[in-house]
Amino acid sequence: MRILVVGKGGREHALVWKLKKSPRVEQVYCAPGNAGTGLDGINVPIDVDEFDKLIRFVKKEKIGLTIIGPEDPLVAGIVNMFQKEGLRVFGPTRDAARIEGSKVFSKTLMRNAGVPTAEFKIFDHPDPARYWVDAREYPVVVKADGLAAGKGVLVCRNNEEAKKAVERIMIKDEFGTKCGRQIVIEKRLDGEELSVLAFVSGRAILPLPATQDHKAIFDGDKGPNTGGMGAYCPAPKGTPELMQEIETEVFVPTVHAMKRGRFPFKGLLYAGVMLTNQGTRVLEFNARFGDPETQPLLMRLKSDLLDIFDAVIDEKLTDMPESAVVWDPRPSVCVVMCSGGYPGKYETGKVILGLEEAAALPNVKVFHAGTKLDGKKVVTDGGRVLGVTALGDTLAAAKKNAYEAVAKIKFPGMHFRTDIADKALGIAKMGT
Repeated sequence: MRILVVGKGGREHALVWKLKKSPRVEQVYCAPGNAGTGLDGINVPIDVDEFDKLIRFVKKEKIGLTIIGPEDPLVAGIVNMFQKEGLRVFGPTRDAARIEGSKVFSKTLMRNAGVPTAEFKIFDHPDPARYWVDAREYPVVVKADGLAAGKGVLVCRNNEEAKKAVERIMIKDEFGTKCGRQIVIEKRLDGEELSVLAFVSGRAILPLPATQDHKAIFDGDKGPNTGGMGAYCPAPKGTPELMQEIETEVFVPTVHAMKRGRFPFKGLLYAGVMLTNQGTRVLEFNARFGDPETQPLLMRLKSDLLDIFDAVIDEKLTDMPESAVVWDPRPSVCVVMCSGGYPGKYETGKVILGLEEAAALPNVKVFHAGTKLDGKKVVTDGGRVLGVTALGDTLAAAKKNAYEAVAKIKFPGMHFRTDIADKALGIAKMGT
């Protein structure tokens, strides 16, 4: 079978790399891809929003399955268009992808389904939002309704910051006019975050091992939030008891509510949860694989990923025995190397050295994100550049292996956190 992966980040490189290992796969293409997907597959110069071109390519090359990586095309309805053309595609429809595409939709769904989440209120005008904030005696989070490239969630320390956040989203339109027509303001939660991903098909749910992402740019969770500076799997906080609780209290009511609402979810559903003193609370849902969580997850998956995709699409997930999904018992750690200045302004086109030396280390895979080829040289082409991922007999060993590989790689201005997985290892670090 020929497969197309749509996207160009570290998540897509991990998917290409894993699918290439399937004995049923003849070739894996990636549109538009990066320097890494070009090594493990074949890049196609079509952007993720060029739906007609993607469909023409799929038909011409007789692609048997297309996997949609990023959220934007899912929210824009790419799956609907593929299905209308009779093409096999993995991902939720436009209506189901609203669980990520609209914070208002997602929070309302959680409230109606009885899913534990932070206390919240929805506003469509800045004045009542500011009045409501002034009456709060606790810090809040202000969220733009629509997709904002991961930047539309503003965590506020006090009421003044919250009112400025309302102004930035609804008056100054910093994240786009459409994105800020409505906002959600919710009580800020304190605790430890977990990312729990699950394959969903109809009413069937197959949770994956818990991962923990590191969103802040600097060690010790200091500095502004990013798309993710690293992750590890499995997260020790994700005990069997907690995972059962999350499946029962989060995934089951959410999936059933979507099916009852006639926008059933079929694909990969990602729950970002906060472990608070009051219990588990859902921060957000994503309608696709996480990045960088996918890298350490797929590093540990020993089963054929294509078999799982087929079971989801054909609604045969319930027929798949638990023994059919096998995980490497060894933990994995992913360290993201990013451009200097990220998540603010940064330069691209910096030559990356040491990739072959890092890749030659045992139990290591260097997943590319913001990279491209410039002649025969690999250069930076984004904020998050690489996701250096390693297995180890213990979590400490996986961390050591990942950072040994990181030390082999050099490019001007590079930055990375040095404390990925330290929470699980019980190592306290001061922020930069």
